Amino acid sequence: DSVDRGKYLLALRRPRGGGGQWRIAVDIDQANRAGPSPAPEAAAEREAVRRAALDYLEGFYEGDSTKHVRSVRPDVRKAGYYKGRGATAYTAEEMPFADFLSYVRNFRSNNRTTPATAPREVTVGEVNDQTATAKVVAWWGIDYLHLAKYDGKWMIVNVLWQSPPPK
Repeated sequence: DSVDRGKYLLALRRPRGGGGQWRIAVDIDQANRAGPSPAPEAAAEREAVRRAALDYLEGFYEGDSTKHVRSVRPDVRKAGYYKGRGATAYTAEEMPFADFLSYVRNFRSNNRTTPATAPREVTVGEVNDQTATAKVVAWWGIDYLHLAKYDGKWMIVNVLWQSPPPK
């Protein structure tokens, strides 16, 4: 019996002959033997999801509303949790699409910039034919994105986020 946990393959093994105790075998090279590469169309879909997530991140980082318009649905639901200075509990906050645009407008008009050292991580999760997931790590925290395909284009429809967790 085995359980695949992504990077590791855990297997329960019993010594030959069926006697003795079960042993756990760990194969840490499982990820290096992933098998054949995905089909080109699957790779293209993953790249399109990655691009939508990057547009979302860069829209905030660069103050570029055109990136939000092309990657985020106007009916997006963005909800998250943050801890204010000195707070011990998280506070819930929602951000409608109009606030996306207002944030970038203020970012640009105040000549703000995002430091080059700010986190810029995008991880594409599961990609299906109509829905997908991605994770973004940015200066404000971690965002989990749900995307759906509209007229052949991947668009963000839901964002759940939280400020950086305590270390």
